[in-house]
Amino acid sequence: MTSSRPNVSFEFFPAKTEAGHEKLLANARRLAAERPHFFSCTYGAGGSTRDRTLNTVLQLDGEVKVPTAPHLSCVGDSKDDLRSLLTQYQAAGIRRIVALRGDLPSGMGMASGELRYANELVEFIRRETGDHFHIEIAAYPEMHPQARGFEDDMANFVRKARAGADSAITQYFFNADAYFYFVERVRKAGVDTPIVPGIMPVTNYSKLARFSDACGAELPRWMRKQLEAYGDDVQSIQAYGEQVISAMCERLLAGGAPGLHFYTLNQAEPSLAICSNLGLGA
Repeated sequence: MTSSRPNVSFEFFPAKTEAGHEKLLANARRLAAERPHFFSCTYGAGGSTRDRTLNTVLQLDGEVKVPTAPHLSCVGDSKDDLRSLLTQYQAAGIRRIVALRGDLPSGMGMASGELRYANELVEFIRRETGDHFHIEIAAYPEMHPQARGFEDDMANFVRKARAGADSAITQYFFNADAYFYFVERVRKAGVDTPIVPGIMPVTNYSKLARFSDACGAELPRWMRKQLEAYGDDVQSIQAYGEQVISAMCERLLAGGAPGLHFYTLNQAEPSLAICSNLGLGA
């Protein structure tokens, strides 16, 4: 591979069981062979996976030997909680963080914690740690599902970026034009933060449809109809998904996307297949 190879990164979520954790590590080792730019690890609603996220990040970084970025959210956490986590990550040599507002735990009607928005969290991390961390923020090409409107959402992104972010990762999408239009709007707003598209491999139609409806990612009708037509034919669903996502990724990279961030759902094969199709293998 040449030095112009796009950056590829992979996201995991902390497993709830020992068996799940061993599977996560096995798949992380397979993906590590692709020489990823970094791994990331999610943080449950209201910090509900705080310890599991911390432990998973330290293991991926220290044992699997891939730089790993913990997600950090401000919903439900005090400044002291956040300060303690930042100190632990600094001491462990972690150099990248994904800073998010975070999701509210189920049944929690309004945000708690001393910081309410992601831009405040970015500012807090910068005040506490200077330039130690490369800070990633979230971007929503199809608008955050809780935003009042596209203009408000765009203003929120610009505010986060200017608070001290280094780069951004998008929510997944299946319409490359949504990504290109979002980047164009951001650039016109005077923000040059690199924006990496988030990529969701297609492996299970019913789960994907539910998840997309919940998080505001548009699953196009032409994809829905084709996936519905396959019924329970998992092999056909996965083959179709691999083809569609590979073609979209090819277009994104050709259009100037600086890399790809894969939402692995703790699996290796779907992301590996797409990387292979794109010639991004190690």
